[in-house]
Amino acid sequence: MSPKRPRQGATLFAAAGMEQDAPHPLPDKLRPRTLSEVVGQDHILGPNGALTRMLATRTLGSLIFWGPPGTGKTTVARLLADATELHFEQISAVFSGVADLKKVFDAARARREMGKVNASVRR
Repeated sequence: MSPKRPRQGATLFAAAGMEQDAPHPLPDKLRPRTLSEVVGQDHILGPNGALTRMLATRTLGSLIFWGPPGTGKTTVARLLADATELHFEQISAVFSGVADLKKVFDAARARREMGKVNASVRR
């Protein structure tokens, strides 16, 4: 058995050194890269939407996105973090335990002490 390769990037493609040249799955190709590319949800992301107003005033409060898998909750959360320059931490409620949550919370406290703001998502 060969030793594990160190993680080199944020995606499997980056870790394999194929980020630019590899064919990507269709959902990755179609996934919005900015909030303006998100289709639907005009009541929260449209010109007068709640999140649009929050972003305009830079007052992004606590949010809970709920819905079936594959509807864009994590994508929108990631895009919100990008738009506000918040740190984004994605964790799974299914695969993460208390120890994982403590690590995320400790890292968030450390960032806050350094003056950085946090965002995280739990699925």
